[in-house]
Amino acid sequence: MNIEKIRKVYNEILKNVNKVIVGKEEAITLIITALLSEGHVLIEDNPGTGKTTLVKTMAKTLGLKFSRVQFTPDLLPQDITGIKIYNQESKEFNLIEGPVFTNFLLADEINRATPRTQSALLEAMEERQATIDGDTRMLERPFLVIATENSIETAGTYPLPEAELDRFMIKLDMGKLSNKDEARMLKLYGAENPSEEIQSVLSKDELCEAIEEIKKVFIHDCIINYIVEIADMTRNNPNVAAGVSPRASLMLLRAVKSFAAVSGRDYVTPDDVKYLAPYVFAHRILTYSIASYNECKEIIEDILKKVKAPVEDWKIK
Repeated sequence: MNIEKIRKVYNEILKNVNKVIVGKEEAITLIITALLSEGHVLIEDNPGTGKTTLVKTMAKTLGLKFSRVQFTPDLLPQDITGIKIYNQESKEFNLIEGPVFTNFLLADEINRATPRTQSALLEAMEERQATIDGDTRMLERPFLVIATENSIETAGTYPLPEAELDRFMIKLDMGKLSNKDEARMLKLYGAENPSEEIQSVLSKDELCEAIEEIKKVFIHDCIINYIVEIADMTRNNPNVAAGVSPRASLMLLRAVKSFAAVSGRDYVTPDDVKYLAPYVFAHRILTYSIASYNECKEIIEDILKKVKAPVEDWKIK
């Protein structure tokens, strides 16, 4: 496989986005990891932390078809998927495609819409298709949803259903800016908006080629078993009411292969699993009491300390 080409794709995206986003290299890397795995991303943080700016910059960088849906309490499912309208001249129903028919969908403040409206994304996210009044249409590849949500304590928000959370490969927060990075951001945005100058650095074909190359990354059986053991521990943990699903294990496997590739390797290591497991598993577990996302990450990190990492030579195919 062509690791150099994947590294080039990663570095070009990272360099371009860093022109606009200050001090968020880890978040950018996680999003690129999900993108190359054809996985969806959920970003949770307080208002004003740069969630929407990051996603819009990423879309410009990739040069893909881009749609944005601003989720509000009065948003309806057909506002996302589309609707059929009767044409009196042709005596037929014409399909008006919704914003979901794109490559890169920004679901902005997704938890401000009702669960019924949120569920309109489930079929698109899992099966890459949308059904409108019995008519099923396939979505164009690649298809990536990046959703932003404000903290659940924020007024006027709804919790995301477990079935919807399970469709997101990775959940992350933006993290705090250091004083130095915040000062850099103020200087950068003080005169003009740098995101307006962003140009795409990647073609759609190049991205799809990189996605196919990622699938060739080698993952040893011992690391696959390691992932299964971690997942099983979430299902047998006294602090967890419901552990992760098999879909979550598959998502983690895909994510670690992408992360290995952008790290310059054609094989997965146990450290890749340790790093990504909290981002892939934490939002999928249910606790007996209401736990924050960071508390759920701590549960996963505690599980990682208890599960023995493989010591076999995971480079040998």
